[in-house]
Amino acid sequence: MLRTLSTLALTAALAAVAHAQSDTLKLNQIQVIGTHNSYHAGIAPSETKLWQTNYAEAFKGLDYQHQPLPQQLDSGVRQIELDVYADAKGGRYAHPSGPKNVAAAGLPADPDFDPNGLMNKPGFKVMHVQDVDYRSTCQPFIGCLDQIKQWSQAHPNHVPIFILVETKQDKPGRVSKLHLTETEPFTSATFDALDAEIRSVFKPSELITPDNVRGHYKTLNQAVLAGNWPTLASSRGKVVFLMDQHDMTPVYVAGHTSLRGRIIFTNSDPGQPDAAFLERNEGPAADISDLVRKGYLIRARTDSDTKEARTNNTAVRDAMLASGAQLLSTDYPVNEPARWEGHFVVTLPGNASARCNPVNAPTACNVK
Repeated sequence: MLRTLSTLALTAALAAVAHAQSDTLKLNQIQVIGTHNSYHAGIAPSETKLWQTNYAEAFKGLDYQHQPLPQQLDSGVRQIELDVYADAKGGRYAHPSGPKNVAAAGLPADPDFDPNGLMNKPGFKVMHVQDVDYRSTCQPFIGCLDQIKQWSQAHPNHVPIFILVETKQDKPGRVSKLHLTETEPFTSATFDALDAEIRSVFKPSELITPDNVRGHYKTLNQAVLAGNWPTLASSRGKVVFLMDQHDMTPVYVAGHTSLRGRIIFTNSDPGQPDAAFLERNEGPAADISDLVRKGYLIRARTDSDTKEARTNNTAVRDAMLASGAQLLSTDYPVNEPARWEGHFVVTLPGNASARCNPVNAPTACNVK
C-alpha cells in the first residue's frame, strides 16, 4: 500500500513538473515541420510536357506539389511558406504565357488556373514563378491567410503557425529567355501595404510580432539573446510572420528601427538590431545548434529541388532534425511522402506537430 502511494505521489510530482515546464517553455524551445512553397499546386499536364521536352533537368526541381493549406495543417504542419508578388493595380499576372505556349504546341488546353478572376483584382498574389510555375492552391495572398485563420479558429489551442513570406521580384539587369512578365518592385510603401493585408486578416491578439518579443529591451536582438521570447502557452492559437529572403531586410526595416511597428520578423544577421530570425537552409548543423543556444529562431531545409527525395538520401534531413533548427522545411511532410523508391518523408517522432527542441529545451520538457 505504501509503495502504491509512493508511486502515485511520484507520478503526480512528475506530472506537476511537466505542467510547470510546459507553462514556462519558450517559443524558441520547440521544433516543428514546415513545407517549402506550401501553396505549390504543380505544373499542369500539357505545360509539363513542354517543360520535359525543353527543360527536362530544370523541371525536376519543380516536380512536386502540396495539398491545400488546411489539409497540411490537419496533418501537423506548423510552418507555411508563401511566395508573394506585388500587384497594386491588379491584372499584372492574369495572363501567363503558359496557356499560349500550350496552344502553339497543339497540346490539349490545361484547366483554367484562375476561373474566378482573382488575378484581375488588386492585391498581393501567390505563386512560384510568373508565367512558368504560377498555379497555387490558394489565391490571392489574403485568401491564403483567410484559410490559415479559419483553421486556427477551429483549433484554438494549436502550436503557433509560422508563416514564411518570400517577396518575389526581378533582379536588376536580369535577362530571361522565358520572357517573364515584369514584376512590381517592393518598396517601403509596398511593405506597408503587405503589413496592412496581414492586419486585415489577423487581429493584434492573434499575432506574435517583433514588438511583442522586444518588450522593454532597446533592440530585438538584445531581447532574443536575453531569452525574451513568449512562452509556448501564451503563444498557442497565434501566428508568426517571417521573411524568407535576406536582401529585402534593409527595405523592410527602413524607418522601423529594430522592426518597431512591423509585423514580419526579418531574415537578419546575428548581432543586428532586428536579429531574431535567421535562415540557415544548408546548415552546417553545428552552426545552427550554436545559434539556437544563443536564442535565435532558425529555419533550415531538410531537402531541396527533389534531389534527396529521388534517392531517399536522409543525411541532410537527419542532421537538420538534430541541429535544433526550430523550423524544418520540406517538400515531403508526413501526408505527402515522395513517390520515388524509399518514399522520402520528414516527420517528428510519433508524427507530432511539435516536439521539445533537442538542443535548447529544458530537461523533462513536455509539449502537448
